[in-house]
Amino acid sequence: MSNPSDLDATVRARAFQFLDELRRTHGDALPRDLLVRGFELHGHRVSLLAPQGIFKPAILSMPLSIATAPPSPRKPRPYDDRVGEDGVFHYKYRGDDPAHPDNAGLRRAMGARVPLVYFVGLVPGRYHAEYPVFVVRDDMTHLTFNVQVDDLGLMRAQEISIAGATDDARREYITVLAQRRLHQESFRARVLRAYQECCAVCRLKHTELLEAAHILPDHHREGLPIVRNGLALCKIHHAAFDRNILGIRPDRVIEIRADILREKDGSMLRHGLQDLHGRELEVIPRARDERPDPARLQERYELFKQAG
Repeated sequence: MSNPSDLDATVRARAFQFLDELRRTHGDALPRDLLVRGFELHGHRVSLLAPQGIFKPAILSMPLSIATAPPSPRKPRPYDDRVGEDGVFHYKYRGDDPAHPDNAGLRRAMGARVPLVYFVGLVPGRYHAEYPVFVVRDDMTHLTFNVQVDDLGLMRAQEISIAGATDDARREYITVLAQRRLHQESFRARVLRAYQECCAVCRLKHTELLEAAHILPDHHREGLPIVRNGLALCKIHHAAFDRNILGIRPDRVIEIRADILREKDGSMLRHGLQDLHGRELEVIPRARDERPDPARLQERYELFKQAG
């Protein structure tokens, strides 16, 4: 392919398609090794992720992705990338030299208005991907690029129904939604990792069927998105917990609502719910500071008793 702009567009479109395919299989917490391996195009291996945050594969002249490392209890993140509440992601320069080749490359991407991928580390080995994203401002005072998310479908269709129908308004709105998704996915990834990717109630290990349940809901004053306020539950036990069919005492013993215990409705009800009554949680986090908070369990258990 002789035209560099055609090649650039082809690589980026294939990268987005590749990520769509990964998400259909792995959900929103993508394995790092598959992102590093990438895909093959025109005889070239195109990786999407590398140790450095701003990444340009050899086949391109401008960066393809930016990344924020996952949090680690052993060491702080190398850069203070921030998720703003203002419809913008604040992405730090590499180092403190605005002329560093990586920073200059991202500045060129901003000038050319090319779409990129933003990878945010959830837990070691797992990344959330937002795409397409655009660099919309170069803030040299704070050594930061401002990044916003867009929607390829809306960009192509030009069917914009968001406040004023401008690129800025659309991207601000979509970025706010992306920030909420990221908070939710980060909570899920941390909770599932703490519970060894098992349902705490039944030990189911299929991550595509697991969810992170809040002990106290996020609108509660203590409903923080922290592991101690979370439980890894399969979809059926999450639904039962949310609807007060299944309760968990502060000593981590499961109770099933009395009217459900009296029902007769086949093996699924019996084995999936009724037989759990009086049993302890099957799985709890190894780290004591990640185990479910007894005070939060107590408050939630009181709601369960009221429902019964």
